[in-house]
Amino acid sequence: MDTSQLLKGVLDLAVLAVLREDDGYGYDVVRRLRAAGLTEVGDASVYGTLRRLYHAGALTTYVVPSEEGPHRKYYSLNGSGRDLLRRSAKTWREFAGVLTELVDHATKEAA
Repeated sequence: MDTSQLLKGVLDLAVLAVLREDDGYGYDVVRRLRAAGLTEVGDASVYGTLRRLYHAGALTTYVVPSEEGPHRKYYSLNGSGRDLLRRSAKTWREFAGVLTELVDHATKEAA
C-alpha cells in the first residue's frame, strides 16, 4: 500500500496533533512527525500544510530570533485549531474503526 497517499489525507490532523504538544517551527514539525513514525512526510508538504492551516485560522504564529541564522517562525494551535483537532480526531477514529472492521472481516474470511 502506498502510505504517501494515506499521509496526504491525514497530514492536517498529524500536524495539528504535533502542535498540540508544543509550538514548533517548520522543520521542527517535520522532524517531530518523522520521529513519530511518519518517515515519508515531505518538507514541502508540511510547510504547505502549516501555511494553509494558518490562513484557515487554526494556527497563530510568532517569530523567535535565532543565534544560528534567520529568525524562526513558530506555529501554535489556537482555540479554532484545538476545535479542528478535536473534530478531525473524532472523524479519524470513526473512519479508522469502520475500516478496521472491514479489513478484519475480510482477512478472517480469506484465512
